[in-house]
Amino acid sequence: MTTLATAPEGRVRLSSRSRARGLGTRASAQLRAFPSRWSRIGLVVLALVVVAAPFQLTDDWLQVLSVCGCFAIAAIGLNLLSGYTGQVSLGHAFFLAVGGYVAANIGDKAGLPFIVWILAAAAIGAAIGALIGPFALRLQGNYLAIVTIALLFLSEYLFNKWTNITGGGGNLSVNVPISIGPVDFADLGSVGFDSRWQGVFWLIWILVALAALLARNLVRSRAGRAMQAVRDRDLAAEVIGVSMFRYKLGAFAVSSAFAAVGGALYLGVIQRNISVSSISGIQGFVLSITFVAIIIAGGMGSVWGSIVGALIVQGLPQALATQPDLLPFVGDDKAITLTSFNNLLFGVLIVVFLLFEPQGIAALWRRLKARITAWPSRP
Repeated sequence: MTTLATAPEGRVRLSSRSRARGLGTRASAQLRAFPSRWSRIGLVVLALVVVAAPFQLTDDWLQVLSVCGCFAIAAIGLNLLSGYTGQVSLGHAFFLAVGGYVAANIGDKAGLPFIVWILAAAAIGAAIGALIGPFALRLQGNYLAIVTIALLFLSEYLFNKWTNITGGGGNLSVNVPISIGPVDFADLGSVGFDSRWQGVFWLIWILVALAALLARNLVRSRAGRAMQAVRDRDLAAEVIGVSMFRYKLGAFAVSSAFAAVGGALYLGVIQRNISVSSISGIQGFVLSITFVAIIIAGGMGSVWGSIVGALIVQGLPQALATQPDLLPFVGDDKAITLTSFNNLLFGVLIVVFLLFEPQGIAALWRRLKARITAWPSRP
């Protein structure tokens, strides 16, 4: 039975036992994959939007959204590492390249089916991430960030010299199968599609949903809570029995697997071409900064924030590339070039969110939802 007490001001307040019960209820709700009825309704609405989008949008917009989906998968991985475990990485583009080359060699050259090469990309990405993970045990903060940047420049040499796998320093064409059983997502004429991009859009956003569900289940598990303890107070977490080696290593492995899957889809299915210069060295560093901007804008420590951040940070430049009249002052022959606008956008987003809302759009949404829920009991 709920016990009531009267506050000095005349307001009715719950007893401390009732407040504790309410806090426990909210905490247990946060451990559910879909904690409220509104979250389940939102999930159904999003599923309907994904199903209907190929029938309503042009190929240009489907391509833009497909690229955003690939970046969202990789950004979820970076958020698991940085947002949930507190480990800094500025070399995320390296693992995208790993996924792309796995797709090129296992999916294209070997001709193995989609399920095989996409799982191989995840497994090889995780294995390489596990090799890098021990550095996180000895380094942290800026020192760890420098090591991950160095990885991009070491990979530039490796990719140029390892000709059997990468084809050397030139462009490597990729043509991978994207069939699952009898369903070929490159040719879905049976459901009325007349364009490859319609099926590709469905495939990628199905994988985005699976990646988000896997990440959500991970962060609400015992391992996920241990990762967050490492982020918040690593020494205190170790004192109570949380293994630094296991969870830092695991975070790097899982993050790298997500990035490799995103890279396999982006380079193997969307671009269908891999250029060493675009995924390593300086360009690789810029690409890695893009993912940092995505998780900062969407929300550090938020799975769905990674998806929203990808739609904003990567979607707008992609939309401008395919729809040059979207912003009249952006273009190669206008006041600001597309490349300069992209760099400006990343910088502004990072600075604005770090200064005014470090938790990104996810925190803004949580506050808005709290106000709506409390209305009209609270002014």
